Amino acid sequence: MPERVMFTPAALDEPWGQQILARVQSLNLPIEELPRNRLTGLRGEDERETYNIAKRTLAVVTAPPSHFKLSPIPPSADWQFHLAEGCPAHCQYCYLAGSLSGPPVIRTYANLPLILENLAAYERPGQVTTYEVSCYTDPLGIEHLTGSLAECIRYFGTRTDAHLRWVSKFSAVDGLLDLPHNGHTRCRMSVNAAPISGKFEGGTASVASRLAALRQLALPRERGGGGYPVGLVIAPIMPIDNWQMHYSRLFDSISEALDMDCDLTFELISHRFTPGSKEVLQTWYPQSKLDMDEAKRSIKRNKFGGIKYVYDAGTMKAMKRFFEDEIQRRYPDAEILYWT
Repeated sequence: MPERVMFTPAALDEPWGQQILARVQSLNLPIEELPRNRLTGLRGEDERETYNIAKRTLAVVTAPPSHFKLSPIPPSADWQFHLAEGCPAHCQYCYLAGSLSGPPVIRTYANLPLILENLAAYERPGQVTTYEVSCYTDPLGIEHLTGSLAECIRYFGTRTDAHLRWVSKFSAVDGLLDLPHNGHTRCRMSVNAAPISGKFEGGTASVASRLAALRQLALPRERGGGGYPVGLVIAPIMPIDNWQMHYSRLFDSISEALDMDCDLTFELISHRFTPGSKEVLQTWYPQSKLDMDEAKRSIKRNKFGGIKYVYDAGTMKAMKRFFEDEIQRRYPDAEILYWT
């Protein structure tokens, strides 16, 4: 629950903004109606205080024009779009660090119907086009405040050749189970080995709760579930001490939760960081024990000349082989979408 919710005038002019206002009022949260379409009062005396203020604030705004020009997001999906930016969790490896400018306030968009209407222009007739909505937020983590994820699922349920993808570290899925998704939304949970999730994923649901939620989403309707296609994002994978044992235990937990036939995919993402994200994360989490020693990493360059620090080739090869072997042995019908 945010400590305050800010609305811009433009957001209150939108019918969806009024819907969010009604939700927030029903939760008796402190509401501020801003005089201008500009967020203020989010900075503290230092970066850590600014982080704390911003993370406790939900700002209801309108998506800027730039958000209507979609960007491709391989290998996750064909395109990304945003119902919000910023996340209520406190993951010490947060990949949003360095990606979004300014204080990490959670901004949710009141012009969601226009955002959804714009998506049809990117569909490819006669073949499925996929859209990722979790790049800059955890949509389930704010769903009780916005209702926007459910609205997206309803929209994609009406499309013939467009599928939605979302991922979360939260577990409140009851409101999604009865939606008319028509199999066009894949719900995924981000999970990790216990020593990593327990140490670095503050403010999230436990991995056990996430897996229980995924089970509910995957169960057929006649068994009280949502009947969704589902997926697991194992990320960020780290070669911690006894990593094979810890990840084997994670797979045991997955097997217990998904002990029925379901449409299941895996996405495997090793830990990486950039110089910019390391700098931001060290101001947000100055006491973190997250290993970001460049001397232990290899450099990976993108096509724009930017660099990421990744594990060396031998470590990456060993981890990739372990995960692929485990998944193929335990879940022969599941598809591994990618390793990165």
